[in-house]
Amino acid sequence: MDNYSFHTLENYIGHDFGLCAPVVVDQDRINRFADTTNDHQWIHVDIERARKESPTGTTIAHGFLTLSLVAGAIDSSGILPPDAKAVFNYGMEKVRFLAPVPAGSTVRARFVLKAVEAKGPGQKLLTVSGSMEIEGQEKPALVGEFMAFVLV
Repeated sequence: MDNYSFHTLENYIGHDFGLCAPVVVDQDRINRFADTTNDHQWIHVDIERARKESPTGTTIAHGFLTLSLVAGAIDSSGILPPDAKAVFNYGMEKVRFLAPVPAGSTVRARFVLKAVEAKGPGQKLLTVSGSMEIEGQEKPALVGEFMAFVLV
């Protein structure tokens, strides 16, 4: 996309930016997230109990851990224009958690530019539809719309 920039964003509405770089959601990442959020529910951190009692047979990532990976995925996806001086998370809508992410899974996000709204000189609000896919699974971990405020 040779011509992709802040000034040409509107030309790319509907463009699928493909899959971002893969991220492994291993038990160490899950444990660190549990420590950060104080959410130590057994389905996330107790490997033995999850092996015996969980329908997945293993621990699973927190939904909000999976959601937090969206910010880095948007950055690595190429959807942010290269000439942006700053980008801020603006919000999200219609986020739904559709499938658990078992420990050890690899996830990758896919984004489509849905809307671009001018907010003033050198300012645009991007709305991106996205999903976080789990390698080897048909159903995505989550779907939603994510908004980013872009400045040049």
